[in-house]
Amino acid sequence: MMQVSHDTDVLLLDDDAHLRTALSQTFDLAGLQVQAYGSAQGVLETLPVDWQGVIVTDIRMPGMDGLELLKQIQAFDEQLPVLLITGHGDVPLAVEAMRNGAYDFLQKPFASDLLLDSVHRALGVRRLVLENRSLRLALTEQRLLGERILGGSACVQRLREQVRALAAIQADVLISGETGAGKEVVARALHDLSSRSDKPFVAINAGALAETVIESELFGHESGAFTGAQKRRIGKFEYANGGTVFLDEIESMSLDVQVKLLRLLQERVVERVGSNQLIPLDIRVIAATKEDLLIASDEGRFRADLYYRLNVAQIHIPALRQRSEDILPLFQHFVSTACTKYKSAEPMLSAATRALLLAHEWPGNIRELQNAAERFALGLDLAISPTAYPVAQQHLPLSQQVEAYERSLIISELKNPHQSLREVAEALRLPRKTLHDKLRKHGLRFEGVGEKSPSA
Repeated sequence: MMQVSHDTDVLLLDDDAHLRTALSQTFDLAGLQVQAYGSAQGVLETLPVDWQGVIVTDIRMPGMDGLELLKQIQAFDEQLPVLLITGHGDVPLAVEAMRNGAYDFLQKPFASDLLLDSVHRALGVRRLVLENRSLRLALTEQRLLGERILGGSACVQRLREQVRALAAIQADVLISGETGAGKEVVARALHDLSSRSDKPFVAINAGALAETVIESELFGHESGAFTGAQKRRIGKFEYANGGTVFLDEIESMSLDVQVKLLRLLQERVVERVGSNQLIPLDIRVIAATKEDLLIASDEGRFRADLYYRLNVAQIHIPALRQRSEDILPLFQHFVSTACTKYKSAEPMLSAATRALLLAHEWPGNIRELQNAAERFALGLDLAISPTAYPVAQQHLPLSQQVEAYERSLIISELKNPHQSLREVAEALRLPRKTLHDKLRKHGLRFEGVGEKSPSA
């Protein structure tokens, strides 16, 4: 049975056993790894992806001839070199094949050094092709990851490396992180950088599915399986066959559904509700949680065996407050994106606003930051409440802590029902001119009685 090794330099195909033996010896003496077969049948099924070698094939062979093989190779990889061996009467065919992508042809009888020279040149071309592909792939991965997983902090760089490494394998992945940290963004990057990128990516928010429909949504159902099931429904797992399923908020699944999910993960089959037929699945499962599933398991809310089955490989996404050096660059990026979207001028980011952004704890993480940036781009209040979170953080310079705290006190007082700015100044025990200066410094303004969201 034909099985082409990735280390093979030359795949030789010729139905003439004597010529096949002679050419194999020629390649062996030249230090080239060769595999020789008398037929072209089954070649495509055994060629490794990005194989480093070249194909030397006779034109006239029973079954699939060299020209048909060339056609199929061109569809498989148009930059894979194919050298044709031809008799005198097949020279016009070989010339036409060269126009259609063949690397070279040799007319029988030919000298061994001519064959070796052509093969060595073809191997050099193939090596350059594969090197260029590798570089383009690396640049594509870097661009894709850089555009999606934003930030320059060390922990984000490590996150991108993890995603790049895990995308290349088929193992299931468990992603952990707080709300808004970007778990679905990471899951999509894992899918798009994988060999499944041309297959479906199906995202399922387990926490948003009602208990009464979750089994039908995930596993599908047959007509008449329950009241209201008027026709067959293909579930999310079956629909994603060949691709990736992303299960968000996995911790919210009931224990009954967890049992069925465990079976699906172990056996890679799905059984529709109301059916006894097992449907084979070829899927990668990426699950995400904002909880510690081991704690949930200890509390009886999550099956330990499902946790260990899901946790083949794990990615933890750091909270935004754990990478404070990314806050301002990310905010500026989101502001620029929003201004382009809304076709508005990009506002200046004052020192006071920068201090406020750095002082905020960002419990909603990237999602909250992006929403704040959009509001800022539209000239609206940031809707950040610094008094709700500790301002004093070790990573902030003292001057920024003081500025942020001062701004939070002024905002708090502006929210009280004052009739005039004079009343605000009196409440803060400040001269009116000093208050005016501080309002200007922090980008705030007084808008009257009952002000709930001081403008910034």
